[in-house]
Amino acid sequence: MRIAVGVTGASGAIYGYTLIKALYDLGIEVHAVYTDMGLKVLEYECGHSIEVIQKYATVYDNADLFAPLASGSFKMNGMVVVPCSMHTLGALAGASGRDLLTRAADVTLKEGRKLVVVPRETPMTPIHLENMLKLARSGVVVMPAAPGFYHKPATVDDIVAFMAGKILDIFDIEHALFKRWGN
Repeated sequence: MRIAVGVTGASGAIYGYTLIKALYDLGIEVHAVYTDMGLKVLEYECGHSIEVIQKYATVYDNADLFAPLASGSFKMNGMVVVPCSMHTLGALAGASGRDLLTRAADVTLKEGRKLVVVPRETPMTPIHLENMLKLARSGVVVMPAAPGFYHKPATVDDIVAFMAGKILDIFDIEHALFKRWGN
C-alpha cells in the first residue's frame, strides 16, 4: 500500500506527524510533501524538523513538480492533506495544481483515488464551507479535525491518535490507535 500525505501550515502539525508515523509503523509506504508554512508549524508546534519526517517517509520539495506524486502514472492508494489550511482547501477546490501538494491532490482526485482533507480552522466562513462542499461533491472525504471523546482520552496524544485512526479507517487500514465504541 502507498499513501501520500500533504501537510500545510494550519495549526495541527501533530496530526500529520502522527499519521505519517502510524502509516510507517504499519508497514505502509508513505510519500510526504510539506508546504513552507507546514514545515514552520511542524517545528514550532512539535519541535521536529523535516529530518524526523524523513525517517518515516519519502519527502518531496513542494516546488518539485517533477516528483512522482505529480503524475497519475505513479500508483497510490490515496492521499491525505492533514492539517489542511483554508488557503490549500481553496486551491484544491479550484484545482489549481500550483505546487506539488495541490497537484498531487488534483492527480489523486482525477485518477479516482481516495482523497481526504482534514481542515483545521474555526470558525469557518461561508467561503470555507462552499469550498468543502465543492470538494465533497467531487468525491473528496472532508474530515474536520474534530476528535471524539467516547474513548476517554487521557492525553493530547490520545486525542490526536483518534483522528489519525479515523483517517486510517477511511482507507480500511487496521490499527489500534483508539478504543472503538462497543469494544
